[in-house]
Amino acid sequence: MTRMTVDDVYQHIHGVCFKTGPPGTVGAETEWLVVDPADPGAHVPGDRVRALVAGAGPPSGGSRVTYEPGGQVELSSAPFGKLAELHTALDADIAHVRDALAPDGLVLAGHGVDPVRRPVFQADHPRYACMRDYFHSGGFTDAGMTMMCSTASVQVNLDIGADDPDASRRWRLVHALGPVLVAAFANSPLRAGRRTGMRSSRQGIWTELDPCRTLPVLRDGEDGDPAEAWTRYALDARVMLLHTAEDEWITNPGMSFLEWLAMGEPGEEDLTYHLSTLFPPVRPRGWLELRMIDALPPPYWPVPVAVATALLDDPAASRAAEAAAEPVADRWAEAARCGLSHAALAAAARACFAAALDALPRLGASGLVPLVEEYARRYVERGRTPADDPPSVPPPSPSPSFRKEDPAWLR
Repeated sequence: MTRMTVDDVYQHIHGVCFKTGPPGTVGAETEWLVVDPADPGAHVPGDRVRALVAGAGPPSGGSRVTYEPGGQVELSSAPFGKLAELHTALDADIAHVRDALAPDGLVLAGHGVDPVRRPVFQADHPRYACMRDYFHSGGFTDAGMTMMCSTASVQVNLDIGADDPDASRRWRLVHALGPVLVAAFANSPLRAGRRTGMRSSRQGIWTELDPCRTLPVLRDGEDGDPAEAWTRYALDARVMLLHTAEDEWITNPGMSFLEWLAMGEPGEEDLTYHLSTLFPPVRPRGWLELRMIDALPPPYWPVPVAVATALLDDPAASRAAEAAAEPVADRWAEAARCGLSHAALAAAARACFAAALDALPRLGASGLVPLVEEYARRYVERGRTPADDPPSVPPPSPSPSFRKEDPAWLR
């Protein structure tokens, strides 16, 4: 295996993570908590969910079904050339999974953070065990376990850009829009049955985590080459885990990637794996992965996908979004805490929704306009988010409580 230099890292990131081409492709990933309405405080065994979903066969729309460490279900769509096609396919695939769970009395719930249940680790892959141990060793045990086992999001995947200047523009725009999207779709005011004081507790949890791998890449009005910024970020981040040629998994070897590079050991596969352990709110992977949006209650998951796509891919909407988002580009903390009760974020969100609604017909997505309008009327125009709705879950029973029949892994 060829050993890498710093220049090799930059060349890989420029050529792979920031691979340019004509924009227009869109994908989405929706994460869902699985709940038994008859006992909302009980953890649903992951094996039970996997068996039900596997028994229903693969979704017809091409989505990949995977599972997060706490048993959350994730549907990752195929890439589509049109927003309307994505919506049709992913909506059908979500319904496929929902229907697979229904006969067993289980439902998919859209919350940014599990509002009632405390995190329970259900993963069996060594990667997730290493990740859990890494956060524990760094003093992030509570935030790490909650992030892994109790959070869910809507992720939007959009093209890098037509060429390097366009990629730089879209990179700056999506970072500026980040706080607006956090605020407009905040949906996690509860954690373990109690109000946290934040509209998006999920974003707050990410902020509590290891800053070298969860803070935004672009901060404080920085500009310049996006590939260079992501290279610096990756080099400075601590190595979370090593997967050796002998199939051993080593947690937290105690060095940054730059320090590991100086030892002359890592190769391109090691870099690829390292990049997969970095979790900023915008992550470049050959596309822009928007990771800052809370999971939403049905039927609203398509709204952030439609809004983000319109604001990046439609030229007129992009110009409006740049002007609207610039004054609040660094308001990540206020977005998580206040949602749209923050006046400047509310004004930016109203302008962005108006621009997106104007653009959706031009993108061939007129069918999504009524749903986006409904969300705007119910929340954005009133300075509210789903986090401001009355809680729809009962208070937790005394914690921790386990029934005699609960399997050992739940105790």
